[in-house]
Amino acid sequence: MRNYKIITDSTCDLPPHLIKELDLHVIPMEFVLDGISHFHDLEDHGEKIASFYEKLREGKSSTTSMINTQRFLEIFESYLEEGLDILHISFSSGLSGTYNASRLAQIELQEKYPDQKICLVDSLAASIGQGLLVYHAAMKKKEGLSLDALHQWVEEEKTTVSHWFTVEDLMHLKRGGRISALSANVGTALSIKPILSVNLEGKLITQGKVMGRKKSLGELVNLMKATILSPEEQVILIGHGDSLEDAELLAKKIQREIPVKEILFTYIGPVIGSHTGPGMIGVTFLGRRSVPLS
Repeated sequence: MRNYKIITDSTCDLPPHLIKELDLHVIPMEFVLDGISHFHDLEDHGEKIASFYEKLREGKSSTTSMINTQRFLEIFESYLEEGLDILHISFSSGLSGTYNASRLAQIELQEKYPDQKICLVDSLAASIGQGLLVYHAAMKKKEGLSLDALHQWVEEEKTTVSHWFTVEDLMHLKRGGRISALSANVGTALSIKPILSVNLEGKLITQGKVMGRKKSLGELVNLMKATILSPEEQVILIGHGDSLEDAELLAKKIQREIPVKEILFTYIGPVIGSHTGPGMIGVTFLGRRSVPLS
């Protein structure tokens, strides 16, 4: 069995220590903050991401762009030349053209390397949801799964990755076209917090709304209780947009009510954070997707 490399992109928002432990190649994605281009490398954790969110709080704007086909060609071919096969787990095609760019690279390289495999997975997930899928894939690789077996497993299991989010500042969702200006202004005035998820088409949707930050965190716990599968066996991820205190509060609420195996914390990076803003809180786990709010 030929060895293979798991590749993903920096929208997975996994913490740096896991990237190293799991031997992943994470492709940095680009964002433009206040007119200056940057690449989000997952090694840029802590102070650099906190600085990014502070600039958003000051009113600076940030936009993002996808990974192009040429970049995929360069990275994929570097591993193929070493004799390795590839499993690439991409940011949701419902939110970015990145997956399609990787497909174009795959088509070109399969002609050049017909005896090697380039397996692509559209995660249909975002941020820590994508990260959780990558985490489980890497753990399965450590268990000795072949590329074909792991590819099949990831395709079958990706629909069980549940992610639930809430945001502090509705104006960032307005700028990204997720909600109208009227909804953002009224919601801000009334302290309405949306509960967001990613559906089975890989698109960000609003599942409901609650009044106030504490209730929004409580609703994340309620949804998790209603949908999680075998919690005692699960490692879950909590992501935050420079709001560790609220992330820790959410973890305490979860630990009081749901017997999960382990909770890992991570920053929501600049690529996703450009659209969700400071104060975003999310939790991801394996469960049943798309249930109504309690």
